[in-house]
Amino acid sequence: MDDVSLSDKTSVGMPIRNLIGLIGTVCVGAWGYFGILERLNKVETNYILMQSDVVKNSTFSRDWPLGKAGSLPQDSEQYMLIESLSRMVDALTAKHENLVQNGSPLDKQQALTLAFYEQRLKLLETKMETLKDRVAQMKFTNGATH
Repeated sequence: MDDVSLSDKTSVGMPIRNLIGLIGTVCVGAWGYFGILERLNKVETNYILMQSDVVKNSTFSRDWPLGKAGSLPQDSEQYMLIESLSRMVDALTAKHENLVQNGSPLDKQQALTLAFYEQRLKLLETKMETLKDRVAQMKFTNGATH
């Protein structure tokens, strides 16, 4: 039997190109291993993030119609605008009903038109009374004029 003793002074007879090839193979193997680990970490991180998004989306989709998820700021603003417009419409409706009940004209143009027609009617009534008096006078005098 041959005794093999190894020490730091033991020499190995190997061509240099084999040594370089062996070192290159180890480096490529290590680089490939860490590349695969990096890729797996990225895929796992993306999976965890997507799973979190899916859970949030499912929760939101379930809770939103039930009113548990709150409302968007735009929705709150729209609700306030609708409420304000509703109050304005109620106020205008009450004002309109009050004007109609009191017999008041609904606007200035209508008031001016009514005043004009009232003035014309009074003038026409005055002229009609004058004509009635003349007709009555003619009947009384039998058509004779003085």
